[in-house]
Amino acid sequence: MSTPLAETLTQLRIGNQKFLIDFYQRSRHLFARWAQRKHRLPPDKAHGLLQDTLLDFYDHVADGRITRMPEDLRAYLYGMAQERIAAQVPAHQPLPAAEASRRQRLLAQFNQLSTDCQQVLTYFYFRGYHFEKMGGKMGFPNATVARRQKSTCLRKLYDLVRGGYEPITGEVA
Repeated sequence: MSTPLAETLTQLRIGNQKFLIDFYQRSRHLFARWAQRKHRLPPDKAHGLLQDTLLDFYDHVADGRITRMPEDLRAYLYGMAQERIAAQVPAHQPLPAAEASRRQRLLAQFNQLSTDCQQVLTYFYFRGYHFEKMGGKMGFPNATVARRQKSTCLRKLYDLVRGGYEPITGEVA
């Protein structure tokens, strides 16, 4: 994997599903063999099960039920699939178009923020850093500066969402 696991989790939380799509493409044949051997599922059903399991995983990350990337993601996902089979959970329903569109817009707007603003918001909201730790990581002189930077960046994101902010590049204001 080219990105650190914490970054992957952050990207999933803001709606970027590239990691899951890549995982699916790399793993679907192995998963189909496992599902055939363990549960006698034909390849098309196994591929659907993997898709549904990945969507469940994504939902768990997005709503905060998963806060750390599992050490062995493949084993974790296979376990989720096995639980799904045991519980006979019906096929996953896709997100309504409006929600999928909202998440994609929010991701695009987040990506318009400066790198520093993205980092500040990621540290605070997705990694759960307190202001002292965030200040240390970002090189701010104290927690008050970190709090103000977070507030400024959140305001910029809010303005982007509301349509009244032009993206900037460079340092945090």
